[in-house]
Amino acid sequence: MARIILDEQAIRRATTRIAHEIIERNKGIDNCILVGIKTRGIYVAKRLAERIEQIEGEKIPVGEVDITLYRDDLTVKTDDQDPLLKGSQVPADITDRKVILIDDVLYTGRTVRAALDALMDLGRPSQIQLAVLIDRGHRELPIRPDYVGKNVPTSKSEIITAKLKEVDEIDEVSIIQKEEF
Repeated sequence: MARIILDEQAIRRATTRIAHEIIERNKGIDNCILVGIKTRGIYVAKRLAERIEQIEGEKIPVGEVDITLYRDDLTVKTDDQDPLLKGSQVPADITDRKVILIDDVLYTGRTVRAALDALMDLGRPSQIQLAVLIDRGHRELPIRPDYVGKNVPTSKSEIITAKLKEVDEIDEVSIIQKEEF
């Protein structure tokens, strides 16, 4: 059974708080760019950009990064199962800029590691910060978010599901118990 841990209003409050924290930490948004990790990270990034524009009165560039080729779990693949590439789209050169990398749920850190590799292939940022809607723990790599919407301690037998209107037609984050076989 799914238990809702963030509803639409809580997601809105979390993104508003993260937007304020990004502005405060960077003393504004000069030289900053938001980059969302496909798929849901890009929608969180766009929402953060909207909040930042409401607060600061100016737009912040938003890009997206596709980590498909950088995933370490795709090292063993067959010839007839090539990964589906969606492409990275970053509207500005990231060299010497502060990149705020954004994802929906942070778990082992492997997705973020892949995104860092993808970013480094696009340029050399002066700094990379990490913002996540949910941090559920259980890191396998030394990766720590700079901005967190909600910390949700979980067991490995639980699954966090983040749903966003842009993809799932509803805004909610829920936690469910994995089926025991």
